[in-house]
Amino acid sequence: MPGISAPDGEGGLLTTLEQKAAPENAALLVIDVQNDFVADGGFFDQIGADVKTVQKSMPHLERLVAKAREAGVPVIFVQAIYDPEHLSAPMRERNRRRAVEIPRCLTGSWGADFYSVRPEPGEAVIIKHRYSAVLNTGLDVLLKSRGIRSLLLTGVATDTCVESTGRDAYFIDYYVTIVADCCGAASESDHLGALKRFDRDYGAIVTSEDVIGAWSKLGLLSAAPAKT
Repeated sequence: MPGISAPDGEGGLLTTLEQKAAPENAALLVIDVQNDFVADGGFFDQIGADVKTVQKSMPHLERLVAKAREAGVPVIFVQAIYDPEHLSAPMRERNRRRAVEIPRCLTGSWGADFYSVRPEPGEAVIIKHRYSAVLNTGLDVLLKSRGIRSLLLTGVATDTCVESTGRDAYFIDYYVTIVADCCGAASESDHLGALKRFDRDYGAIVTSEDVIGAWSKLGLLSAAPAKT
């Protein structure tokens, strides 16, 4: 498709959102959108995080996921599983030091289940046991097998798992873009601080409307019916 890639370096340099969001280049990552991090009564809620700041992003995320599917952009779900056997000594020490030893995201539990959006048949689910979805998972192999080199990042929490995934992906040469209104953190200040850092050091910060607009410009979405 014209305008998707630029002849600048191996594989072409992606400089516009249209290029970074195009189906031949991109995947939409939905990171840790699980009951323990979003729902009332989940782990975040129990430790005093403001889950309302996360929940307000869910309508934007639901719409973005639907539009990604319509545009033919792969949607990849990332699911945290923190069973006791997966916790390292440093992780257990951190939990004890921070007084956050409540179990979360246990295999088969309500807390580990998806919130608001969930995979459709055939969509990939990457299981992770650390903040980053890149470290010691099959994500990199999956992306390379599909020729994906640009990631649209959404989910929870902006300043931990989303940011960690974006950093690690950037370090192994993926384009990384955070969709700001489709992410949330334990507080609004945590969310905004992460966005500022990420924009400075790793990748662009955009909104869901920006991404949907890019797909529309590429002719990947059906026109909305005219209002009568």
